[in-house]
Amino acid sequence: MHTRVRQDGSWPLPDGLGQAIRGTAAEIATLVRSANDTALAVPGSQWTVGEAAAHLALANELMADLAAGRERPYGDGTPQSLARANEESLAVFAERRAEPLARMITEQAEAFLDALSLPPADGPAPTTPLGPMNRSVLASYLLTHMLGHGYDLARAVRRPHMVDPARVGLCMPFMLSVMPRVANTANTAGLTARYRIQLRGGERFDVFLSGGAVQVTPGAPSRRTDCTILLDPVAFLLIALGRLNPWRAIARGQVLAWGPRPWLAPRFPSLFTAP
Repeated sequence: MHTRVRQDGSWPLPDGLGQAIRGTAAEIATLVRSANDTALAVPGSQWTVGEAAAHLALANELMADLAAGRERPYGDGTPQSLARANEESLAVFAERRAEPLARMITEQAEAFLDALSLPPADGPAPTTPLGPMNRSVLASYLLTHMLGHGYDLARAVRRPHMVDPARVGLCMPFMLSVMPRVANTANTAGLTARYRIQLRGGERFDVFLSGGAVQVTPGAPSRRTDCTILLDPVAFLLIALGRLNPWRAIARGQVLAWGPRPWLAPRFPSLFTAP
Protein backbone atom coordinates (compact mmCIF):
# COMPACT_ATOMS: atom_id res chain seq x y z
CA MET A 1 0.00 0.00 0.00
CA HIS A 2 1.55 3.33 -1.08
CA THR A 3 1.07 6.74 0.50
CA ARG A 4 2.45 10.10 -0.53
CA VAL A 5 4.07 12.52 1.87
CA ARG A 6 1.94 15.66 2.27
CA GLN A 7 3.23 19.09 1.29
CA ASP A 8 3.81 19.93 4.96
CA GLY A 9 6.11 16.89 5.26
CA SER A 10 3.76 14.80 7.39
CA TRP A 11 3.21 11.16 6.49
CA PRO A 12 -0.43 10.13 6.01
CA LEU A 13 -1.37 6.71 7.29
CA PRO A 14 -2.92 4.08 5.02
CA ASP A 15 -6.71 4.29 4.96
CA GLY A 16 -8.27 2.99 8.15
CA LEU A 17 -5.04 2.55 10.13
CA GLY A 18 -5.54 5.56 12.39
CA GLN A 19 -9.13 4.52 13.09
CA ALA A 20 -8.02 0.95 13.80
CA ILE A 21 -5.40 2.15 16.31
CA ARG A 22 -7.90 4.40 18.07
CA GLY A 23 -10.66 1.77 18.03
CA THR A 24 -8.40 -1.05 19.22
CA ALA A 25 -7.08 1.04 22.10
CA ALA A 26 -10.67 1.88 23.11
CA GLU A 27 -11.76 -1.77 22.97
CA ILE A 28 -8.75 -2.84 25.05
CA ALA A 29 -9.56 -0.15 27.60
CA THR A 30 -13.10 -1.53 27.83
CA LEU A 31 -11.72 -5.03 28.43
CA VAL A 32 -9.41 -3.77 31.17
CA ARG A 33 -12.25 -1.89 32.86
CA SER A 34 -14.42 -5.02 32.72
CA ALA A 35 -11.98 -7.07 34.80
CA ASN A 36 -13.32 -7.65 38.30
CA ASP A 37 -9.77 -8.18 39.51
CA THR A 38 -6.64 -7.10 37.62
CA ALA A 39 -4.72 -9.85 39.44
CA LEU A 40 -6.57 -12.34 37.21
CA ALA A 41 -4.15 -14.53 35.25
CA VAL A 42 -3.84 -14.13 31.49
CA PRO A 43 -4.14 -17.58 29.82
CA GLY A 44 -0.88 -18.77 28.30
CA SER A 45 1.10 -15.98 29.94
CA GLN A 46 2.99 -15.35 33.15
CA TRP A 47 1.30 -11.95 33.42
CA THR A 48 -1.87 -10.89 35.16
CA VAL A 49 -4.45 -8.63 33.54
CA GLY A 50 -2.95 -5.69 35.42
CA GLU A 51 0.56 -6.48 34.22
CA ALA A 52 -0.55 -6.98 30.61
CA ALA A 53 -2.46 -3.68 30.72
CA ALA A 54 0.52 -1.92 32.30
CA HIS A 55 2.77 -3.29 29.56
CA LEU A 56 0.37 -1.98 26.89
CA ALA A 57 0.21 1.43 28.54
CA LEU A 58 4.02 1.64 28.63
CA ALA A 59 4.39 0.29 25.10
CA ASN A 60 1.92 2.82 23.69
CA GLU A 61 3.87 5.57 25.46
CA LEU A 62 7.10 4.22 23.94
CA MET A 63 5.56 4.23 20.46
CA ALA A 64 4.22 7.75 20.93
CA ASP A 65 7.71 8.93 21.88
CA LEU A 66 9.24 7.21 18.84
CA ALA A 67 6.63 8.78 16.57
CA ALA A 68 7.53 12.18 18.03
CA GLY A 69 11.19 11.61 17.22
CA ARG A 70 12.40 10.90 20.75
CA GLU A 71 14.97 8.14 21.19
CA ARG A 72 13.83 5.28 23.43
CA PRO A 73 16.25 2.33 23.57
CA TYR A 74 14.38 -0.87 24.41
CA GLY A 75 16.32 -4.11 24.05
CA ASP A 76 18.22 -5.17 20.95
CA GLY A 77 15.39 -6.86 19.08
CA THR A 78 16.05 -10.40 20.31
CA PRO A 79 13.22 -12.13 22.20
CA GLN A 80 15.42 -12.43 25.28
CA SER A 81 16.30 -8.74 25.37
CA LEU A 82 12.70 -7.66 24.77
CA ALA A 83 11.45 -9.92 27.56
CA ARG A 84 14.10 -8.48 29.88
CA ALA A 85 13.17 -4.90 28.92
CA ASN A 86 9.49 -5.71 29.53
CA GLU A 87 10.18 -7.05 33.00
CA GLU A 88 12.44 -4.13 33.90
CA SER A 89 9.83 -1.60 32.80
CA LEU A 90 7.07 -3.35 34.77
CA ALA A 91 9.30 -3.49 37.86
CA VAL A 92 9.55 0.31 38.02
CA PHE A 93 5.95 1.05 36.95
CA ALA A 94 3.75 -0.03 39.82
CA GLU A 95 0.28 0.92 38.52
CA ARG A 96 -2.03 -2.07 38.21
CA ARG A 97 -5.47 -0.46 38.66
CA ALA A 98 -7.88 -0.84 35.78
CA GLU A 99 -9.05 2.74 35.30
CA PRO A 100 -5.67 4.52 35.21
CA LEU A 101 -4.24 1.87 32.88
CA ALA A 102 -7.25 1.93 30.54
CA ARG A 103 -7.00 5.71 30.35
CA MET A 104 -3.25 5.62 29.69
CA ILE A 105 -3.64 3.04 26.89
CA THR A 106 -6.09 5.26 25.00
CA GLU A 107 -4.30 8.53 25.78
CA GLN A 108 -0.95 7.24 24.53
CA ALA A 109 -2.53 5.81 21.38
CA GLU A 110 -3.97 9.27 20.77
CA ALA A 111 -0.57 10.86 21.49
CA PHE A 112 0.93 8.53 18.88
CA LEU A 113 -1.61 9.63 16.27
CA ASP A 114 -1.09 13.28 17.20
CA ALA A 115 2.66 12.87 16.68
CA LEU A 116 2.11 11.40 13.23
CA SER A 117 -0.10 14.33 12.26
CA LEU A 118 2.94 16.62 12.52
CA PRO A 119 5.82 16.92 10.04
CA PRO A 120 8.55 14.41 10.92
CA ALA A 121 11.77 15.64 12.49
CA ASP A 122 14.85 15.70 10.27
CA GLY A 123 17.00 12.62 10.56
CA PRO A 124 16.71 8.87 10.17
CA ALA A 125 13.53 6.84 10.58
CA PRO A 126 12.55 6.01 14.16
CA THR A 127 14.53 3.12 15.62
CA THR A 128 12.10 0.72 17.25
CA PRO A 129 12.79 -2.39 19.34
CA LEU A 130 12.72 -4.24 15.99
CA GLY A 131 14.83 -1.83 13.95
CA PRO A 132 14.25 1.38 11.96
CA MET A 133 10.77 1.86 10.48
CA ASN A 134 9.04 4.59 8.56
CA ARG A 135 6.03 6.09 10.25
CA SER A 136 3.42 4.01 8.42
CA VAL A 137 5.17 0.75 9.35
CA LEU A 138 5.58 2.05 12.91
CA ALA A 139 1.81 2.62 13.08
CA SER A 140 1.24 -0.90 11.75
CA TYR A 141 3.61 -2.16 14.47
CA LEU A 142 1.62 -0.38 17.17
CA LEU A 143 -1.64 -1.89 15.93
CA THR A 144 -0.12 -5.38 15.73
CA HIS A 145 1.26 -5.14 19.26
CA MET A 146 -2.06 -3.95 20.68
CA LEU A 147 -4.00 -6.70 18.88
CA GLY A 148 -1.75 -9.44 20.28
CA HIS A 149 -2.16 -8.29 23.87
CA GLY A 150 -5.78 -7.30 23.30
CA TYR A 151 -6.46 -10.88 22.26
CA ASP A 152 -4.83 -12.09 25.50
CA LEU A 153 -6.89 -9.73 27.63
CA ALA A 154 -10.12 -10.75 25.88
CA ARG A 155 -9.39 -14.38 26.71
CA ALA A 156 -8.60 -13.47 30.32
CA VAL A 157 -11.92 -11.69 30.89
CA ARG A 158 -13.85 -14.06 28.60
CA ARG A 159 -14.99 -11.42 26.12
CA PRO A 160 -14.84 -11.44 22.30
CA HIS A 161 -11.48 -10.34 20.91
CA MET A 162 -11.03 -7.54 18.41
CA VAL A 163 -8.81 -9.28 15.82
CA ASP A 164 -10.60 -9.24 12.46
CA PRO A 165 -9.53 -9.53 8.80
CA ALA A 166 -9.59 -5.77 8.19
CA ARG A 167 -7.25 -5.12 11.10
CA VAL A 168 -5.01 -8.00 10.06
CA GLY A 169 -4.65 -6.35 6.66
CA LEU A 170 -3.45 -3.16 8.36
CA CYS A 171 -0.88 -5.19 10.32
CA MET A 172 0.72 -6.56 7.16
CA PRO A 173 3.17 -3.69 6.44
CA PHE A 174 4.79 -4.39 9.80
CA MET A 175 4.58 -8.17 9.51
CA LEU A 176 6.21 -8.25 6.09
CA SER A 177 8.95 -5.80 7.04
CA VAL A 178 9.90 -7.64 10.22
CA MET A 179 9.86 -11.26 8.99
CA PRO A 180 13.54 -11.36 7.90
CA ARG A 181 14.55 -9.86 11.26
CA VAL A 182 12.66 -12.43 13.36
CA ALA A 183 13.75 -15.47 11.35
CA ASN A 184 14.77 -18.40 13.56
CA THR A 185 18.27 -19.03 12.23
CA ALA A 186 18.46 -22.49 13.81
CA ASN A 187 15.39 -23.57 11.81
CA THR A 188 16.14 -21.75 8.55
CA ALA A 189 19.70 -23.07 8.29
CA GLY A 190 20.08 -25.53 5.44
CA LEU A 191 16.60 -24.88 4.03
CA THR A 192 16.15 -23.69 0.45
CA ALA A 193 12.51 -23.15 -0.40
CA ARG A 194 10.05 -20.64 -1.82
CA TYR A 195 6.73 -20.32 -0.02
CA ARG A 196 3.71 -18.43 -1.28
CA ILE A 197 1.45 -17.21 1.51
CA GLN A 198 -2.12 -16.22 0.66
CA LEU A 199 -4.54 -14.74 3.15
CA ARG A 200 -8.15 -15.37 2.21
CA GLY A 201 -9.46 -12.15 0.71
CA GLY A 202 -6.24 -10.29 1.50
CA GLU A 203 -2.46 -10.12 1.19
CA ARG A 204 -0.36 -12.53 -0.79
CA PHE A 205 3.42 -12.67 -0.65
CA ASP A 206 6.40 -14.93 -1.32
CA VAL A 207 9.02 -15.96 1.24
CA PHE A 208 12.29 -17.25 -0.19
CA LEU A 209 14.79 -18.99 2.07
CA SER A 210 18.34 -19.87 1.05
CA GLY A 211 21.59 -20.13 2.98
CA GLY A 212 19.88 -18.94 6.16
CA ALA A 213 18.72 -15.69 4.49
CA VAL A 214 15.03 -14.75 4.25
CA GLN A 215 13.60 -12.60 1.46
CA VAL A 216 9.98 -11.44 1.54
CA THR A 217 8.31 -10.23 -1.67
CA PRO A 218 4.83 -8.66 -1.38
CA GLY A 219 2.27 -8.95 -4.13
CA ALA A 220 1.63 -11.88 -6.43
CA PRO A 221 4.97 -12.93 -7.97
CA SER A 222 4.85 -15.29 -10.93
CA ARG A 223 7.81 -17.47 -9.93
CA ARG A 224 7.26 -21.14 -9.26
CA THR A 225 6.82 -21.92 -5.57
CA ASP A 226 7.53 -25.07 -3.62
CA CYS A 227 4.61 -24.69 -1.24
CA THR A 228 1.53 -22.47 -1.27
CA ILE A 229 -0.25 -21.91 2.04
CA LEU A 230 -3.76 -20.45 2.16
CA LEU A 231 -4.75 -19.13 5.57
CA ASP A 232 -7.64 -17.44 7.27
CA PRO A 233 -6.30 -13.91 8.01
CA VAL A 234 -7.11 -13.99 11.73
CA ALA A 235 -5.49 -17.41 12.08
CA PHE A 236 -2.40 -16.14 10.27
CA LEU A 237 -1.88 -13.25 12.67
CA LEU A 238 -2.58 -15.32 15.78
CA ILE A 239 -0.15 -18.03 14.64
CA ALA A 240 2.47 -15.42 13.77
CA LEU A 241 2.12 -13.81 17.20
CA GLY A 242 2.34 -17.15 18.98
CA ARG A 243 -1.30 -17.08 20.12
CA LEU A 244 -2.64 -20.01 18.10
CA ASN A 245 -1.20 -23.50 17.66
CA PRO A 246 -0.81 -24.11 13.90
CA TRP A 247 -2.09 -27.68 14.21
CA ARG A 248 -5.27 -26.40 15.82
CA ALA A 249 -5.76 -24.00 12.91
CA ILE A 250 -5.20 -26.86 10.46
CA ALA A 251 -7.77 -28.99 12.29
CA ARG A 252 -10.27 -26.15 12.00
CA GLY A 253 -9.76 -25.87 8.24
CA GLN A 254 -8.14 -22.44 8.59
CA VAL A 255 -4.96 -23.54 6.80
CA LEU A 256 -4.62 -25.33 3.46
CA ALA A 257 -1.41 -26.18 1.58
CA TRP A 258 -0.45 -27.50 -1.86
CA GLY A 259 2.40 -27.47 -4.36
CA PRO A 260 5.38 -29.64 -5.27
CA ARG A 261 6.52 -29.79 -1.61
CA PRO A 262 3.36 -29.41 0.52
CA TRP A 263 5.05 -31.10 3.49
CA LEU A 264 6.96 -27.83 4.01
CA ALA A 265 3.77 -26.12 5.25
CA PRO A 266 3.84 -27.31 8.90
CA ARG A 267 7.47 -26.19 9.11
CA PHE A 268 6.73 -22.59 8.12
CA PRO A 269 5.66 -21.17 11.54
CA SER A 270 8.81 -22.59 13.17
CA LEU A 271 10.99 -20.56 10.81
CA PHE A 272 10.13 -17.36 12.71
CA THR A 273 10.05 -16.19 16.31
CA ALA A 274 6.92 -14.28 17.29
CA PRO A 275 7.72 -10.53 17.35
